[in-house]
Amino acid sequence: MRTLLITGPGGSGRTTVSAATALTAAREGVETLVLSADRTDTLGAVLGAPTGASPVPVAPHLTAWRPDAAAGFRTDLAAFQDRARNVLDLLGASRLDAEEVTPLPGAEELALLRALRDAALSERFELLVVDLPPVSQALALLALPEELRRYLRRLLPPERQAARALRPVLGRLAGVPMPGEWLYETAARWDVELAAVEAVVADPGTSVRLVAEPGPAGADAVRDAVLGLAVRGLAVESLVAGRVLPEAPADSWLAGPVAQQRKVLDEWGERYDVHRVAHLGRDPRGPDDLAELAVPGVNPATDPVEWPVADRLAEDGMLVWHIPLPGAVRDELELIRRGDELVLTVGPFRRIVPLPSALRRCSVDGAGLRDGELRIRFVPDPALWPRGSRG
Repeated sequence: MRTLLITGPGGSGRTTVSAATALTAAREGVETLVLSADRTDTLGAVLGAPTGASPVPVAPHLTAWRPDAAAGFRTDLAAFQDRARNVLDLLGASRLDAEEVTPLPGAEELALLRALRDAALSERFELLVVDLPPVSQALALLALPEELRRYLRRLLPPERQAARALRPVLGRLAGVPMPGEWLYETAARWDVELAAVEAVVADPGTSVRLVAEPGPAGADAVRDAVLGLAVRGLAVESLVAGRVLPEAPADSWLAGPVAQQRKVLDEWGERYDVHRVAHLGRDPRGPDDLAELAVPGVNPATDPVEWPVADRLAEDGMLVWHIPLPGAVRDELELIRRGDELVLTVGPFRRIVPLPSALRRCSVDGAGLRDGELRIRFVPDPALWPRGSRG
């Protein structure tokens, strides 16, 4: 299954492009699911058919789904209260009824991640189109599974479960119920669920389509988004330039905005696979308007992002880790080696990634940023590197 994540600056028309992309694929006979996390049914308004908490067919080969964050949050909270019943009773806490629970901030994003996982596991669809939130929120959302799994491993390491046999004894000695068993079981279940979402995001068949209106603000947003996605190791499938104005006479008030758009479009064309979507003069509504936009289907030839390790032991006695970071600025780049992890900070973006196995037995010898690529040099640690394997 291919997964296409669609995002862009707020107000860029990303939901419209998501609907149009999904409809284009469906008309080509591809079984397609389009997902959205919006509380209001913006997706349904664009498609011309209501969407909701359950997947619903909206056109031949096209299904739309807008997960209900409130229902999912209530279910999760009820399950948590059941598992933590002994601790809550010990503390004298009153349990919350489902009717009084309202979703907390971020519930929509979590519901979208769960729906993304469920759709991928169902194997019912050939293409999954995901209408993500605006780009800054989308980047945080895509980082969430990996970061939460790391927190769980640090706070509740699986090897600690080896002491589970002692918990009943400790409970009797302390005279209170011990919450360790359900806590570790919950952490293990969360880890499995998060791993499934992380696998979808990291899959080579997953790519990102950016949507932006050509102009100074759109250019800044695209530049930041491309860098942020590179830090996450995500490929940009294409860039959709929305609301492109038609040519206008030199004495028209539109001449200035048109010239500004053309300048940005020319710059984008040198760097990205750009598709122009004309301004219809109205908000697109329904299948006919979406077809008029002529948004292309998914590019099947998108190359996944790779972070290869080059073996230069024979020539220079080192290994070089190549990390593509288009648009990165040297002064905004920071690297920290933390055990078997690398803390990578590029401007406002930060990621903690595990080192490839070969590099864990090496020391960092330096790094350089050249032509949009970070190259980190590692030299073997004699105390850890197998004797004779350095050529």
